[in-house]
Amino acid sequence: MGACLIEKHFTLDRTKGGVDSYFSLEPKELSELVKESKEVKNILGIPAFGPTKSESISLTGRRSLYAVKDINKGEIFTKENIKSIRPGRGLKPKYFEKILGLKAKYDIKFGDPLSAQMFDLD
Repeated sequence: MGACLIEKHFTLDRTKGGVDSYFSLEPKELSELVKESKEVKNILGIPAFGPTKSESISLTGRRSLYAVKDINKGEIFTKENIKSIRPGRGLKPKYFEKILGLKAKYDIKFGDPLSAQMFDLD
């Protein structure tokens, strides 16, 4: 589940002895390990992060941050001038607390979805 390497002891003939012969693989067994490892990799596939195609359609139904009042350049973002509402075209609501107290880089109109470019971090 994420391993990119398998370490396994190998011997040509387990009956010849040796300190690790007991738990070493012989050629046929090693071949089987390789084959089954490739099968597992194919079965697990490549992990995908983010919404699936079908989920993407419903993303606009989620909440995001919007200006609920006109905000002038240099004005501070407050709980009174930004809210988490639908549709999901702005910043995610998880940024709400981080935005409070920051200044607007430029004038923002009522109803505009918020984006990271709107904040003055100075």
